Amino acid sequence: MARDAERMPAPRRQPPAPAAELADLFRNLVKALFDSYRPERHYMRGPGPKWRAKHAAAAVVIETTAITVLVPVRIKR
Repeated sequence: MARDAERMPAPRRQPPAPAAELADLFRNLVKALFDSYRPERHYMRGPGPKWRAKHAAAAVVIETTAITVLVPVRIKR
């Protein structure tokens, strides 16, 4: 326990040099301007053939059980 009291505090970190800050700024700028990741290239553009085959039977059932509904419409004169 006596050793804990004798410990020296950790030395403070020096702020980065202006050259290091400038290099970091340049690196971030290049990364932002020339980033090759384009998320729109990876998104699905709609259901594929397996989805259509799976849901085709459900669509036929829905179409055959459709009921015509008459809705009253008011016309202003």
